[in-house]
Amino acid sequence: MAESALTARLAPSIGDIPAADWDRLAGADNPFTSHAFLSLLEESGSVGPGTGWQAAPLLLEDSEGALVGALPSYLKGHSQGEYVFDYAWADAWQRAGGEYYPKLQISVPFTPATGPRLMVQEDRYAAPLLRAAEQLVGQNGWSGVHATFIQPAQQKLFADAGWLRREDIQFHWYNRDYESFDDFLGDLTSRKRKDLRKERRAAVEGLEIRALSGSDIRAEHWDAFWLFYQDTGARKWGTPYLTRDAFDLMGQTMADKLLLLLAFEDDMPIAGALNFIGGEALYGRYWGCLEERRFLHFELCYYRAIDAAIERGLKRVEAGAQGGHKLARGYEPVTTVSMHYLADPGFRDAVEDFLSRERMGVGMDQLHLAQRTPFKRG
Repeated sequence: MAESALTARLAPSIGDIPAADWDRLAGADNPFTSHAFLSLLEESGSVGPGTGWQAAPLLLEDSEGALVGALPSYLKGHSQGEYVFDYAWADAWQRAGGEYYPKLQISVPFTPATGPRLMVQEDRYAAPLLRAAEQLVGQNGWSGVHATFIQPAQQKLFADAGWLRREDIQFHWYNRDYESFDDFLGDLTSRKRKDLRKERRAAVEGLEIRALSGSDIRAEHWDAFWLFYQDTGARKWGTPYLTRDAFDLMGQTMADKLLLLLAFEDDMPIAGALNFIGGEALYGRYWGCLEERRFLHFELCYYRAIDAAIERGLKRVEAGAQGGHKLARGYEPVTTVSMHYLADPGFRDAVEDFLSRERMGVGMDQLHLAQRTPFKRG
């Protein structure tokens, strides 16, 4: 099909796009790029006016008006909630007399999880979709476009368009056909096996851990988890990104994709961790507590996630951004990738030079971390 037969346009929101059309392109494997999740962020007020995240999904339609491509894109007035830090770029560009914001962000808000960023019916629609994003930047005088946490299968599509590559490190757990947590422990050194077993015993002493999904998650569970989430959000970001309504909407529209782990003491919830269930992965997203308990964070966020992934036959656990402490608990260093288009050629050249040096440092870090995993050698 000739590119001239394609039309690109901005939609006012994900919610204005028919769910079936969006999900046909997004697929069913990643819960965060689903219409349900992205639209509940809008409906709950977690993104939209006053948040610095203005939904601006870019759509690609064929000559008959059928949706053949889309970008989960947002017009950003800041760099918060992205987990790929470009504050130094913004400062440099603004000191040079430019306006870094607004910028176009292709991502899932507040979600450092790998996934599709090019929602395309076929790969041949990727290039015209990315060119449309570049043209949108040029027409409006924006500084650039940034796509974060791109799944490996799509990274070449951005590279073919000439976008700049940036790398970072996360820690993921991989299921090597384990039938139980003890099977996983069998791959670790003797000392690490003992350490993890000791942590797990200590973490749950005097507590009851309940795993809830689907209709088992009730309003009182969300009330408790909201308190946990607020505590963590206030300490990490100053203000929690998600609103209270967002959690209610998750429970209403995608409860079967959720695994809520709650720790109870004397029938009172004191801590919790919320996971999202994908087609191949379990995604750990939010954690919080009202009482500090030694090792409880590791138990709820890492070890129980491993249990759940093994039980469901999932290939991996993605436990979110940062966290070198995950390494000792069987989570391995993995490269994450973002791709960037900057409109100004001089600015682009400067950033490209920086990124080439940054990638060398990230590569050295990953080699070092890979030698520190708790697994048996050879």
